Amino acid sequence: MRTTIEISDKNRGILLSLAAQRGLRGYSSLIEEALEFYIEHRLKNAAEKADILKMKGSWKTGETKRIKANLNELRENWSQL
Repeated sequence: MRTTIEISDKNRGILLSLAAQRGLRGYSSLIEEALEFYIEHRLKNAAEKADILKMKGSWKTGETKRIKANLNELRENWSQL
């Protein structure tokens, strides 16, 4: 499917250079590859975020305080590890 998008001159130049390195005449396949990568990772991150949010409230207050204290101690002693 053909469509029109606006891209900066700098990015167009980079795309043309990358396409030439691959022996391509244009950069449509690079745009398609980039879109697939972006969409895949956005969906993956959205699913991970949803999974994390489902766990909200699963730790008791005491556990949260203890883990936070342990993390703070690790951060303070990070250079000694």
